[in-house]
Amino acid sequence: MDSSIEDGGAPGGGAEQTDPAKAPRPAPTTAAPAPVPSPSIRSTVAGDVPASGGERAAVAPSSLSPSRAGDFMQCPLLYRFRVIDRLPEKPSAAATRGTLVHAVLERMFDAPAAERTAPRAKALIPGQWDRLRESRPEVTELFADDPEGERLAGWLQEAERLVERWFTLEDPTRLEPAERELFVEAELESGLRLRGIIDRVDVAPTGEVRIVDYKTGKAPRPEYAEGALFQMTFYALVVWRLKGVVPRRLQLVYLGSGDVVTYDPVVADLERVERKLRALWEAIERATRTGEWRPRPTKLCSWCDHQAHCPEFGGTPPPYPLPVRADESGSGSQGRMGPD
Repeated sequence: MDSSIEDGGAPGGGAEQTDPAKAPRPAPTTAAPAPVPSPSIRSTVAGDVPASGGERAAVAPSSLSPSRAGDFMQCPLLYRFRVIDRLPEKPSAAATRGTLVHAVLERMFDAPAAERTAPRAKALIPGQWDRLRESRPEVTELFADDPEGERLAGWLQEAERLVERWFTLEDPTRLEPAERELFVEAELESGLRLRGIIDRVDVAPTGEVRIVDYKTGKAPRPEYAEGALFQMTFYALVVWRLKGVVPRRLQLVYLGSGDVVTYDPVVADLERVERKLRALWEAIERATRTGEWRPRPTKLCSWCDHQAHCPEFGGTPPPYPLPVRADESGSGSQGRMGPD
């Protein structure tokens, strides 16, 4: 089996790959990968999603994931609503389809290599949709006003198209992932605990690690690519701190546009993102102490479920559920803290 770290297992004639680092690509390895040996990395199917309904008592944040870091960088008040207030959110058709497609791609590797075909993958979609509805009944709200099932049929067809496109970008018959849907967690020297779920980890016999993330949307223009790269370097940092190995390659597979974007990190990249995360966490801790969570209006507000509670839209946030203390470290700032 060819689970090459270098070529992504892509068949000839696949989509052109863009590399932000513009690093030269060494010759591919061709042997099957070795498993990830670290006992500090464990697998789980649990997702990193905020709780809904407010049934659990509010507690101060204790760890940081890429999605929650992204929330704070986008809008500190959104972070509060999701992490501390745990306000419910309506299911999104796009996000739910992404969850469905991810489940299908993960399950594909349960089959022998020769049976990992596009028709088989498409055949998995109905069953995975049933499982998703069982585990998250709220997703049925997406098609509550679709009695004839026309919108649902179109939605499932789009999921099929995304799954089919994957086979033009990677060849699963040549891949034997070391891990799938891998939960990783590490505590930095500063005490900050980082956690997240990696879609796929490939490990070559030489020990080179490739981290792969599936995206069901389209690849962003280069000037807007920082968010996805931040997520991947976040994962690379966790793996580095756990295993002492800098991943050889970070790979984003954009099923919506048929692009594969790769980046080869170096130690300086990971040290930079670690500094960024420490500063970000200090800002989160300060806001948690003081109760000052400032909204940051952007074009993304149009998709926010919490406008009724947001001062920018005339709303009032719920009563702050945590104790409030004076900020002993100074006024500080919750200005934008995007990846640099």
